[in-house]
Amino acid sequence: MNVDALDSKIVRFFTNSPRASVLEASRVLGIARATVQSRLDRLTDSGVIGSWVPHPEPSHFGFPVVAFCSLTINQDLGHDAVVAALAEIPELIEMHTVSGSSDLMARIAARSNSDLQRVLDAMMATKTILRSSSVIVLNTHFQGRTLPLLEAVASGKRG
Repeated sequence: MNVDALDSKIVRFFTNSPRASVLEASRVLGIARATVQSRLDRLTDSGVIGSWVPHPEPSHFGFPVVAFCSLTINQDLGHDAVVAALAEIPELIEMHTVSGSSDLMARIAARSNSDLQRVLDAMMATKTILRSSSVIVLNTHFQGRTLPLLEAVASGKRG
């Protein structure tokens, strides 16, 4: 879908003020309320922006350790069966099929390093994983950073 500078301004506004109303966006941006609403609907319907839901931050409710784990799976089971088994472990907060020397990449939230070991053991206990390799995040500089990319596309700098 093509996005333009107005789409980018609307997304930036709601990124900075996620609890704002469409009417407030209309006033601040100097755009008709109906235009803001129709642009939001179009951006949502096309999948450019996702649903408007809270994104809980695990470190704020007792899970300060974050790790990434590359997984080599039992190929006889297939990705769907492996992912279904791993989805039962709540500490696995992201799972991606990847290219390269491993099959899956997981992001894990844990209460401590020893809790991370418990999660890794739970993953191996599913008998769907042949090998894993983990790294612990020491510091997160940014994440979920897609707005600059959208703005670059909207301005014609990329894409």
